[in-house]
Amino acid sequence: MTRTDPLDVPRPDARVHFGVFFQGVNHWTVWSDPASGSQIDPANFRKVAQTAERGLFDAFFLGEGLRLREVDGRIHELDVAGRPDAVTQLAALAAVTDRIGLVSTSNTTFNEPADLARRLSGLDLLSAGRAGWNVVTTDNAWTGANFRRGGYLDHADRYRRAEEFLTVARALWDGWADGAVSGAADAPNWAAPDAVRRVRHRGPQFDVDLAPTLPRSPQGHPVIFQAGDSGEGRDFAARNADVIFSAHGNDFDDALAFAEDVRRRLRAAGRPEDDLRILPGTEIIIGATEEEALEKKHWIRLQQVTPATALGVAGLLWGLDLSDRDADGPLPKEDPVVTENDGSFGARRVADPRAVVAEWREKAEANGWSLRETVIRLGPQRGHVGTPAGLADRFAHWVRHGAVDGFNVTPYLIPDGLDDIVNLLVPALQERGVYPAGYAGTTLREHLGLREPLTRRAG
Repeated sequence: MTRTDPLDVPRPDARVHFGVFFQGVNHWTVWSDPASGSQIDPANFRKVAQTAERGLFDAFFLGEGLRLREVDGRIHELDVAGRPDAVTQLAALAAVTDRIGLVSTSNTTFNEPADLARRLSGLDLLSAGRAGWNVVTTDNAWTGANFRRGGYLDHADRYRRAEEFLTVARALWDGWADGAVSGAADAPNWAAPDAVRRVRHRGPQFDVDLAPTLPRSPQGHPVIFQAGDSGEGRDFAARNADVIFSAHGNDFDDALAFAEDVRRRLRAAGRPEDDLRILPGTEIIIGATEEEALEKKHWIRLQQVTPATALGVAGLLWGLDLSDRDADGPLPKEDPVVTENDGSFGARRVADPRAVVAEWREKAEANGWSLRETVIRLGPQRGHVGTPAGLADRFAHWVRHGAVDGFNVTPYLIPDGLDDIVNLLVPALQERGVYPAGYAGTTLREHLGLREPLTRRAG
């Protein structure tokens, strides 16, 4: 599938889009570094957002955490913990930024459309059209236990609820007509007659009857992001989303296969195949030389995968409490305990732990790896490592050949983890003509080069 002909460049005018994802709850942020800042200090949110804006990033993303992550009913204390309400935090950032998009990850399982649509509309209006909504579903009972319905929804039901949720939200956003608010001081009324349309919806999930309270922002609707990778998730994105996140950002062929699958689903949904931006999540590690970048990567992995973290990751794979083991010793001799994930865990167990453990044992024995080194090398892999020039060439190839439209970057250090990207990589991309010299407009929709919202298009 890899294209090797240098003249075979299907998208010669493509540009790299960057977003930054402020995770809040994770073990990938190197919280133990002396340069690491607080995950809840407003100054650090501001620093990251303003650095990203200086680097012409399209968007600043926040996750949603309705409850701290747990493993087997216990709080996972190895995580960095800190997630202020996303819409509240983004509204504060709207006041100290001018152009960068502000995207809230907000789930459709434990929110209600009349409330969330209004809050997102408020963010969109107050930021002059810079809001986005990362539509996610939540599958775990440990969150659902705190909500009236309790428990959690089956996979298919989550997407059915999400689609109906988005249908109601869009109806509310379309409730005010163009030109609804009078622009003349001598007008007889503040709003034109019949400018606000009442929304009545009765469906399997929601019963809504109200008049929307806010007019549309300059971009019409908040930009819709979606991150599901299952077949249902990809189809949902093809029918509804403006941007899709993915985990397919490390290998070119894998990324291209994902992109071509999404474009096929877009065509099946009756949309142009360039109607959706693809931004896989990634980590970017930069060094002056390739050797320096690799050394830096190894140091970062040692900080991210601490001995306790390595034992926690391996414990999930083995289905055992390994907290009393030596992370720098050999792999456990016990066979993994296979249990069914009943939705009560904050981290998913591996589908086939016996096969994974067999692979880990074979490679650890062949290479003399400790348990911790095995987790670092064979555990979840992420990111791009290299020099500014090398990474710029790589990313230019990826976007020009249609594998991605850019990346949603997760900094390994807060608040200064974007500095190398903005100061070194962005200029290298600009030299190659694959990164803008300025923002394309004032709204997030303009930054991403998106068409009008789906419900606002003729036909």
